Amino acid sequence: MPDKQVHARPARLDDSSHVWPLVHEFATSFDAEREAFDVAWPQLVDVPDTLVLVAETAAGKVVGYLLANSHLAFHANGRIAWVEEITVDARRRHSGVGRLLMEHAERWARSVGAAYIALATRRAAPFYLALDYEESAVYFKKPLT
Repeated sequence: MPDKQVHARPARLDDSSHVWPLVHEFATSFDAEREAFDVAWPQLVDVPDTLVLVAETAAGKVVGYLLANSHLAFHANGRIAWVEEITVDARRRHSGVGRLLMEHAERWARSVGAAYIALATRRAAPFYLALDYEESAVYFKKPLT
């Protein structure tokens, strides 16, 4: 059952201090650094081909965020959307907040003409399967630093 007291909205520049703790908690493969976050935040918020959403309670507390991008791809004959990051405050998980963020991301992806929306996950496969996502590929990465 979705939490009716939470809504999703586009992030604003002044949301950074509320999103940072969630980013810090989310990061598992890298240690998120505040200085790097502060540089990236204004470059990602409200720019073309990028979606940054926050989930906010009626009291104005940010309890989740989502970062997605859209870009052209040859294999899709046009645009695709990719969810880079999504997390929900641990105390709000299993309350519909993640679903709310993903539904907004899907609407955004359709609005930019994306052929599909995709993401990589290591720990949340059951969540995405419940949202009708299908397993599609294996994800590889190679650190360059």
